Formats: sequence, C-alpha cells, structure tokens
Amino acid sequence: MKTLRSAKCGETVVVKKLHGEGALKRRIMDMGITRGTQIYVRKLAPLGDPMEINVRDYELCLRKADADMIEIA
Repeated sequence: MKTLRSAKCGETVVVKKLHGEGALKRRIMDMGITRGTQIYVRKLAPLGDPMEINVRDYELCLRKADADMIEIA
C-alpha cells in the first residue's frame, strides 16, 4: 500500500482510499481530500514533517501521521 507520506516532492498523485476512523477521517475529508482527488506535493520540510501539498487549488500542510492515512495510486 502506497501512502501520501511516501510521495516525492514535485509528484502528482490521486487519492485511492482514506484510512482512519471518526473525527480524524472527517477532518481529512473536510480539507477536501476525498477519493479521486489529485494532490500535488509542493514541498517537504527538512525532516519531512510537515509536507506542503496543493489540493483543489489551495495549499495545505499535513503531518506525516495524517499523510499516512491517505492511500494513493
């Protein structure tokens, strides 16, 4: 299973599935990250946490733990 955490800087990926439960999964979906959404990885912090991504024409920063719950294709 490949997750958003493993995506490289400059890569565009598509969300395949969201993992997690309850409020955490809802929070990710409220950010606009749903199945079939394209995500462009803009930048990675020096230690990889957080990562800056483009989703639906806006910039967003995600922690590694949240990125690990997003399965990509």
